[in-house]
Amino acid sequence: MEFKRSKRLEVLPPYLFAEIDRKKKAAIAAGRDIINLGIGDPDRPTPDFIIEELGRAASEAKNHRYALDLGLPELRLAFSQWFEKRFGVLLDPESEILPLIGAKEGIAHLPLSLINPGDVVLIPEPCYPPYVSGTIFAGGKPYWLPITSANEFLPDLENIPQEVARKARLLYLNYPNNPTAAVADLEFFRSAVDFAGRYEILIAQDAAYSEIYFDEPSPSILQVEGAKEVAVEFHSLSKTFNMTGWRLGFAVGNASAVKALSEIKTNIDSGVFQAIQYAGIAAYQGYSRPWRAELLATYRARRDALVDGLESLEWEVLRPRATFYVWIPTPDGFSSVDFASMLLDKADIVVTPGIGFGPSGEGFVRAALTVDEERIKEALRRLPEVVSALTSS
Repeated sequence: MEFKRSKRLEVLPPYLFAEIDRKKKAAIAAGRDIINLGIGDPDRPTPDFIIEELGRAASEAKNHRYALDLGLPELRLAFSQWFEKRFGVLLDPESEILPLIGAKEGIAHLPLSLINPGDVVLIPEPCYPPYVSGTIFAGGKPYWLPITSANEFLPDLENIPQEVARKARLLYLNYPNNPTAAVADLEFFRSAVDFAGRYEILIAQDAAYSEIYFDEPSPSILQVEGAKEVAVEFHSLSKTFNMTGWRLGFAVGNASAVKALSEIKTNIDSGVFQAIQYAGIAAYQGYSRPWRAELLATYRARRDALVDGLESLEWEVLRPRATFYVWIPTPDGFSSVDFASMLLDKADIVVTPGIGFGPSGEGFVRAALTVDEERIKEALRRLPEVVSALTSS
């Protein structure tokens, strides 16, 4: 018997990468040497001192039981201490911090805690897909805010029609940005806080990539005066500590929004495995160890190798100031899906078509710096064949 999917699933945007995924799997099965720049999953291991703490904590029987919904007090304290040191912002561990089973989980569940059917959610696009799916599952109406190179990949909040702004209850932001690698400064965050205050909108700032930067450290929106009145910010250990599979993150900021999200989670999950919580404490206590500088140096070298190589082929590419993504314009006349398919067919290189992140992503592909520098250089050695195919087509 085949059951019909719910209407919520029926209205989700289509999965546009199915054909490329099929081709990738077929190529791997055929023994082709695939260079996968498509997935934002760090290839470097989790630091040893975090793994060691997980092993110690996992050996204790007390950590095998249900976890507290709000997480260990020691974990929330570790988050608050790091936040104060990193951003100069004081947080109340009891009311302004909520551990999550990865930032993605909290981001997707937030609309369930605040949005009623028909409420408007402001979503800059191209964007991380859970902003859209979480909104749709809650019965909200996405209102798209295109972000393009013309506005430095920042949403133009002041040009949102007043009738839309008055109906909006939530605004997603994501800086440093996935997929464009754009950054936002405190001046932009001040304007966003002012906008949200005028229209009584909660800002959900996704800061999953705040610790992957190459120039100035990325700011927190909570550094803006009054931001706690209108904003929550999501942080993740996935990229910061190479812990994508561990599933640990946290939400901070507006106490009422944090409480509402915690009530949703109480009804859906039973908290983070306590041994992983102890590993999270160790992670932030060891944040300043030398491995962090080594990690950023690794991503910088990869970024420069890819961007320099593309520029040598006369490709105009912005050099990212943060994240481990490069947002690459497609050649004239090629859609993002067509170009991604050509890279796979002609050069055994996997990238992500920009259209999968939203309409404004058309004309770009995203490359992730999650393979070592030699593999990036090998990808660049294969590109002239693609360029040759383009000029002869």
